[in-house]
Amino acid sequence: MKMYESEWTLLQNQYDSYEKHSLYIKLVSILILVFSEITDTNNILIFGILLVLWLQDSIWKTFQSRIEPRLFQIEKNIRERVEDNEFQFNSEYQAIESSGLGKIGEYLKQAMRPTVAFPHVVLISLFVGRYIIG
Repeated sequence: MKMYESEWTLLQNQYDSYEKHSLYIKLVSILILVFSEITDTNNILIFGILLVLWLQDSIWKTFQSRIEPRLFQIEKNIRERVEDNEFQFNSEYQAIESSGLGKIGEYLKQAMRPTVAFPHVVLISLFVGRYIIG
């Protein structure tokens, strides 16, 4: 069980790390929008940067979502006292690995999740609204 505990701790820390990085991406997006407002820079480049940051956030959340099934498996194995299945993250990940188009689909699916999309949609809407109004 000690091996499971080590693996769980490592993966849980990584899972939490992705959450922090997602928050940082959202904060950078806010700062870019504020900076564009302060400097009266309202061009397509800012719009593109906001879109790229949204996509980057969805990529981080996709990475995070790939850790979650293994965490649940480890917790189940600990609860049921299953042995000899420790440190199988890469093997399990390889089994669900998707193709290039599949990965893009995963990224877009994550981008549409409310917790990912909400701040980005609001920021882009504010930017577009200001761009239209002038």
